[in-house]
Amino acid sequence: MPVPPHPLAAPLLAGERRALARSITLSESTRPEHEAQAQSLLAEVLPRAGRSLRLGLTGVPGVGKSTFIEALGLRLADAGHRVAVLAVDPSSARTGGSIMGDKTRMPGLAVHPNAFIRPSPSGGTLGGVTRRTREAVTLCEAAGYDVLIVETVGVGQSETQVAAMTDLFVLLALPNAGDELQGVKRGIMELADLCVVNKADLDPRAAVRAQTQLRAALTLLTPHDAPWRPRALRASAVTGEGLDAVWAAAQDYAREVDIPARRQAQAAVWFDELLREAAWKAFRDGTPAARLAELRAGVQAGTLTAVQAVTALLATPAAGAG
Repeated sequence: MPVPPHPLAAPLLAGERRALARSITLSESTRPEHEAQAQSLLAEVLPRAGRSLRLGLTGVPGVGKSTFIEALGLRLADAGHRVAVLAVDPSSARTGGSIMGDKTRMPGLAVHPNAFIRPSPSGGTLGGVTRRTREAVTLCEAAGYDVLIVETVGVGQSETQVAAMTDLFVLLALPNAGDELQGVKRGIMELADLCVVNKADLDPRAAVRAQTQLRAALTLLTPHDAPWRPRALRASAVTGEGLDAVWAAAQDYAREVDIPARRQAQAAVWFDELLREAAWKAFRDGTPAARLAELRAGVQAGTLTAVQAVTALLATPAAGAG
């Protein structure tokens, strides 16, 4: 029998924001029945996805990510683009809760008819994005949003997975880049397609110095045969200075880089990540809890090294049997 269409599919494809919000909520649920419904919905709308420019954005706390996104997003929305912002809030390691204040930080964009903002808790996920952010990207594209901005929780060695699901990875920096560069990890710099010195209006001379330093760093880190030469720009989300140049650079990137090939590679990485997650879950569920507790206790007591414990676990006959 043919599978009936999902009730959210038609309104989602029609661009209804309420349907999009409900679809993302469904995809974020960990209940097995909801996961099955979400996958059915995603499969149904997938042919309408993939027609956007995906921007990933990160930067140290205080760099002005939300203000920058709102200023750029309003500019694009006013020009007729449909802009979706997926903003990830850090979850408390103690309570699991999140502030989820992105809509209050982007009040103008939140009520724009051409914009959609979805804050989501990180849930402790490394990489600065939630486990279901990729599904949310697909759903937003199916709803007709042609510019997607994924904002991560911050900058650090683990805040790199956003680059594995977006087309253009933007790193925001502060004018005082002498100290700023000390806090920006090499791994982030190597992933950046565009560096933007935000708040350039506060200290124009410092902003120029920061731009020069970032440009030099990008030149050193970029392979000579790279299809795109990363750029360093200056901007101010408050005055609007440089925002047109940022969008122009994003459009140049879309013309010069083979985005379909990049997304195919990202899809393969995504598959590998989900496979590892599913394999670990199957292995854990098939291993006696007492055996796991015994080996963990041995590592904690110092009678076993972590490598010895893992090796012993892999040799356990019951492991993975479930």
